[in-house]
Amino acid sequence: MMLGPAIELGLAAPVLATDPAESAAAVAGQVLLGRHDDAEAVQALADEADVITFDHEHVPTEILQEIQDQGLAAVRPGPAALVHAQDKLVMRERLTALGHPCPRWWRVRSREELATALGDAAGRLVVKTPRGGYDAHGVRVVEDAAEVEDWFAEHGDLLAEELVPFTRELSAQVARRPGGAAVAYPIVHSVQKDGVCYEVVAPAAGLDDAAQERIQALALAIAEDLDVVGMLAVELFETADGEVSVNELAMRPHNTGHWSMDGAVTGQFEQHLRAVADLPLGSTAAVAPVAVMVNLLGGTATDLAPGVHAALAADPELKVHLYGKAVRPGRKIGHVTLVGQDAEELLERAHRAEHLIIDASASASASASAHAPASASTSADPAGPTKETR
Repeated sequence: MMLGPAIELGLAAPVLATDPAESAAAVAGQVLLGRHDDAEAVQALADEADVITFDHEHVPTEILQEIQDQGLAAVRPGPAALVHAQDKLVMRERLTALGHPCPRWWRVRSREELATALGDAAGRLVVKTPRGGYDAHGVRVVEDAAEVEDWFAEHGDLLAEELVPFTRELSAQVARRPGGAAVAYPIVHSVQKDGVCYEVVAPAAGLDDAAQERIQALALAIAEDLDVVGMLAVELFETADGEVSVNELAMRPHNTGHWSMDGAVTGQFEQHLRAVADLPLGSTAAVAPVAVMVNLLGGTATDLAPGVHAALAADPELKVHLYGKAVRPGRKIGHVTLVGQDAEELLERAHRAEHLIIDASASASASASAHAPASASTSADPAGPTKETR
């Protein structure tokens, strides 16, 4: 997703990938093969670049520190910042020390310490592995310390957090240049499905200007305090009284910002490149009153082409972004976006497109309807089929 904007900005963008069939490798002009946790492979990439940046947080901190110390390339965000997105315990400790709002939390090293924390928290806690978790992996809701005994053996220290009585999840995205110049995007509302970001509405409904600015200021302050360079997504819990607390951080383009590709003057992938290349940042203004994004999670269709054709034919305003990934049930394989006036109507259309693309029977039905003879139409309009069969 960054390669298109890189070409437009005149930036060469070599890619480190583990396999030539990976999404970025399939379209990049220069590809180096190797693992992100192999120091030699990452250093080889540094030899080809002035700046290294990421599409996930799992590059070992020590590898990036060595590249930075040797001056092989600028690392953006730097390892001292990135570790707060890599290690949830480090993030919680630093944000709490800085005074940023977080759920009540405990560092637990044993079953006994977790049992004590459970007693302090009325018997239920969210327990997370400090590193490696994503999309609900590495997260368990527990009522008994024995439920994470295997994690103590594998990870040692764990993060335990109170179950926040949130009414919805919000996300605040900002971009920051090396010198500190920064911009904020509208605050969005995200909905999860089985722990995976499923839909996003921008801007989040019910936030007045003061609330938007307050939450944006929080995200900008976190970016400044942690010295983030590039995109930062601050995922938040909002409670019934309108207060927010930080759930997680992502220092890269993030699912909750995909709407901006078509819904903002400057999409998050271009903005990330502008920030890490130390170029002037683009406008974050929305291009319409509302933008929605719905993730495409792998379903019954293994060939997505018929469904994409049907979805585009049904809704000419729809934007489809596929990732070039093999389809697996529940896997993120793309997303769709729409912009307009009414969030409910836009989400209805986006989910209709989603089902056409990922559901083999839905796309087949749409294709059959499109090719049915005119005499088979039930429409009273002689000019064409009913809305449902378009």
